[in-house]
Amino acid sequence: MCHQEIRKMNPNKIAHLGFIQSVITRLSTNSFLIKAWSVTVVAATFALAAKDANINYILVAYLPVVIFWGLDGFFLAQERQYRELYRVVAERSEAEIDFSMDASNFDSGNRTIWFCIFSKTLLPFHGVLLAVILVVMFVIPRLRAAG
Repeated sequence: MCHQEIRKMNPNKIAHLGFIQSVITRLSTNSFLIKAWSVTVVAATFALAAKDANINYILVAYLPVVIFWGLDGFFLAQERQYRELYRVVAERSEAEIDFSMDASNFDSGNRTIWFCIFSKTLLPFHGVLLAVILVVMFVIPRLRAAG
């Protein structure tokens, strides 16, 4: 949109778009925090396993990684749905502005939770965490036993 179109826009439309954008921002922040917590829990589990010299503690790391991966997929799906709602509201006329925040109509295609869980943004991050856990569980003990 150019500057003139924004100035001509109805204040209700601007407010509605602002509400939607704030939801998108919160969802994006939640996704970032989920990733940070996932790494923190894995690191803490590794530290606990190293302290007590018990590799079985590593097994505990799988559950939070999988849960955080699912939550991250949920937040990404919600974010994509709200981005689509934003696009639709931006194209509406001023008379059609109803301040609806319901984005559930857009739960299809690349905006579903299952698509997002295995998306090119989440699969590498959470997949690498799972791979690191596997390496720590199986490779490092064998290296210690051989050395």
